[in-house]
Amino acid sequence: MNTDMNQERKPDGNKILLVVHPTREDAKLYASELEGALTQSGFDVTRESADGAELAIVLGGDGTILRAAQMCRNTHVPILGINLGSVGFMAEIRKPSIEEIVNALLNKSYQSEPRLLLRYIVMREGKEVADGWALNEVVIEGLPGAMISLFVQIDNRPLSRWGCDGVICSTPTGSTAYAFSAGGPVVWPEVPALVLLPIAAHALFSRPMVISPDSTIAIDVESDDALLSADGFRRTDLLAGDRIVITRDPSTVSLAHIENSPFTDRLVAKFKLPVEGWRGE
Repeated sequence: MNTDMNQERKPDGNKILLVVHPTREDAKLYASELEGALTQSGFDVTRESADGAELAIVLGGDGTILRAAQMCRNTHVPILGINLGSVGFMAEIRKPSIEEIVNALLNKSYQSEPRLLLRYIVMREGKEVADGWALNEVVIEGLPGAMISLFVQIDNRPLSRWGCDGVICSTPTGSTAYAFSAGGPVVWPEVPALVLLPIAAHALFSRPMVISPDSTIAIDVESDDALLSADGFRRTDLLAGDRIVITRDPSTVSLAHIENSPFTDRLVAKFKLPVEGWRGE
């Protein structure tokens, strides 16, 4: 690695948050090397807080990026995900070299894009008992092996009652995660929309739906043994009679990229789509 990569330049905003997968040895090794290079180039590296940071660098998969989003929400600190194996939709397509990362920070040559978030409120007997947010999705589902009954309304109008395994409400970012596995549409990140889809519903109408980001989704739980999860780890036990209200959250989380690769390229890389021989390559 070129030790003169900073060419005696000092960064203007010099705090970098480093978020590392807690168990992957390759992530820990890469983090140690990266931290040394950043420190040598004049950056102050922390693993504690996003407050005052210019950028959060995440070494791990999409799950680690979701953990970083928890730290960076409401701070305006963009998140740069570094691919360490599998291609995640929120990380760089390829793993950049440490020199590339440091130079991008020194030259401010990375791009960032805000991502829509969801907000949810759980109402019980007229009182708010839980609330939270999600970057990927909010899921209401039965416990393993249990079907639940859910009554769904959009903008104060009834939509349908489903006997189902659950319901997913997804952001465009989350449209390539759980929602995709359940048969939902892929939504480009810059499209402001909410995705709503039932999971294994016993109903004549159970199609995935793309909804205005300004809409309000209300879901009444008509069964016990139900659970709400946001991004797979913020969880709330639900009771029959609970109402979950889902809207667009006023805050955002920004994802950063060193390479300005279009989302189409990420889609092709993730699913290994057959594009060989295409005249544009």
